[in-house]
Amino acid sequence: MSTPESHFAEVQDGLKMHYHALGEGPAVVMVHGSGPGASGWSNFRHNAQALADGGFRVLVPDLLGYGRSSMPADYEYRFERHVDALARLLDAAGAPEAALVGNSLGGALCIGFALTHPGRTRKLVLMAPGGLEERETYMKMRGIRAMLRTVYGEDGITLDGMRRLFGLQVHEGKVAEDVIEERTKVALTQPRAVFETVGVPNLTARLGELSCPVLGFWGADDQFCPVSGATTLATGCLDAEVVLFSRCGHWVMVERTETFNRRTVEFLCAP
Repeated sequence: MSTPESHFAEVQDGLKMHYHALGEGPAVVMVHGSGPGASGWSNFRHNAQALADGGFRVLVPDLLGYGRSSMPADYEYRFERHVDALARLLDAAGAPEAALVGNSLGGALCIGFALTHPGRTRKLVLMAPGGLEERETYMKMRGIRAMLRTVYGEDGITLDGMRRLFGLQVHEGKVAEDVIEERTKVALTQPRAVFETVGVPNLTARLGELSCPVLGFWGADDQFCPVSGATTLATGCLDAEVVLFSRCGHWVMVERTETFNRRTVEFLCAP
């Protein structure tokens, strides 16, 4: 599949957020996770067109500090700044409201956006979102420990290290080599502040404040975000459905592409 045309929006103090846009209709924003070298398109290249074909205008941004967006070394990439940047991206794209789709850090940011801008949030689709545990719990996860070794190891970021890390993203099989190579190139340009200053809060106690419908996905073999978060979502939200997959890791949208795309389009189209 060819990559859609690139766009840039100034979101904060001269910083620019890169994004792809495709399709026509109600806006849907797809927000990627925090792995080294992440970008919107590397996360959602198998999903964005399906949502566009389903009748939506799909925006696939790179968060500040990722992909082709601005990544200054002296910037604090705080959680609330990411949420604000998403709101400003919607402003620049002429979208007063949107449904948000996010995985991992992106899922936490989608929850944060919905709590901060409830009137601008139509629906949420969350794939193993962060922000549902205390930091210490995440630090015990095998995938998170591997990510820290990849970023802070004495050899620095290497292609082999990235292959090992992304081998933990999925239950079986491999992440496409071109994705790993692309992400490695980006990771080598990222300042450490991107990973050190984000400070994701535990949002569990605020899930009951979400006023929009929520569709959640989780892999039972997730090595990055504890699978107990699936129950947390289902019991904490007022209007949520959570799908749990056996033999599936952290990247539900990659490992269960067809089911994820179909269920997401159905959910977004429902009144």
